[in-house]
Amino acid sequence: MTQRATRRPKPFTKPARWSDAPPPAPGRAKGDTEELGPTRYGDWVKNGIAIDF
Repeated sequence: MTQRATRRPKPFTKPARWSDAPPPAPGRAKGDTEELGPTRYGDWVKNGIAIDF
């Protein structure tokens, strides 16, 4: 083995600017409404089943 392959990497230290706070929860999309819309073009959900017409 080469000398490089036998050396252990330096331990990881977290940068000071990183925080332990969890990421913020995602909000609603811009223009999002409560209406059901097509999941793909021409697909609709009816009684819990996605239908394509």
